[in-house]
Amino acid sequence: MQFPGQGKPPAGVIFDSDMGNRIDAALALALLYGLDGRNETRVVSLSVSKSNLKAAAFCEVMGRFYSGAVSGAFGAVGRTLPTGMSTVGHMPEDTPMIAVPLARVNSAGAPAYNHGIHRVLDTAEVPALIRNAFTSQYDQNCVVVVAGPATNLANVLGLPGVTDLISRKVRYLVIAGGSFPDGPGESRVMADIPAAKRLFAEWPTPIVAVGREVGEHTPYPASSIEKDFAWAEAHPLVDAYRAYKPMPYDAPTWDMAAVLYAVRPQEKYFKMSGSGRIDVLNDGRTKFTPSPDGKHRYLIPDDSQRERVVNTYTELASAKPVIRQPRFRQQQVDQKKPEQKKDEAPAPKPDAVKQP
Repeated sequence: MQFPGQGKPPAGVIFDSDMGNRIDAALALALLYGLDGRNETRVVSLSVSKSNLKAAAFCEVMGRFYSGAVSGAFGAVGRTLPTGMSTVGHMPEDTPMIAVPLARVNSAGAPAYNHGIHRVLDTAEVPALIRNAFTSQYDQNCVVVVAGPATNLANVLGLPGVTDLISRKVRYLVIAGGSFPDGPGESRVMADIPAAKRLFAEWPTPIVAVGREVGEHTPYPASSIEKDFAWAEAHPLVDAYRAYKPMPYDAPTWDMAAVLYAVRPQEKYFKMSGSGRIDVLNDGRTKFTPSPDGKHRYLIPDDSQRERVVNTYTELASAKPVIRQPRFRQQQVDQKKPEQKKDEAPAPKPDAVKQP
């Protein structure tokens, strides 16, 4: 939702993932909420590109956690969103990284993390959800991050008039997938090759790809999971990380790189290729062809930035939820205050709410 008269807010991020397949998607969502808490961006749409209720439920759990329902950030607002879920294909098997957190109970035997997704009807239709998210943003104040197969975004492209809407609203699309400049096939591209082909061929704005090599260059350290989240008695990301593989292990971070670049492109955490065109081949490989007028580029790992990137990942992903204040101008608030009589003492100000 936009607030007229208050100026343009931080860019809104549309985050579409294959949550549950790789722990990196959960890490990236935590990173995104960390950036949201610093008011550097706004999470405006969450969706999963597979037909799995627990994957959608885990996304909602993360949203509720960062809104304060579990984390203790009482009073936080603006982060509980409807979660979109693809209904294409059969329901894939629940993976431990999403099943274990959702099954956790507290000392009273109640679910440790609440959510409202139990049926398909509890989720949103993805193409309509994303289109509506576009519509609600200021022009050129939206970024899209795809951390999974291109299925959902390809379906969005099939909606009438959406190409013009994307051109008007979206700055760029960041895709975590592929291997560059001409590497082997990558699982997320291979999961839906026709959708990947369509997305790279028809998406109207610039595209930045984040290949496998970027994620492997800067893994997320297991030591951060052990130490940096100690402030929370129960944290869904920590439960998911521990359930994904036996500890300790360091996790590849191509989804985190996609989110970090999407929100902070000016920070130069990564090197960047020249302009060109990315084509998806029939076997799922991604091929980059340089072209001065091309709209596609890809990130390149930068050894000189490796420590800085990892430190940024751990700092933001492990950050406590931040209480958000209503986005109303002070002038508007002041106009609503009753006039004070001359002989009346001013009302005491409420204690400031400290951010965790």
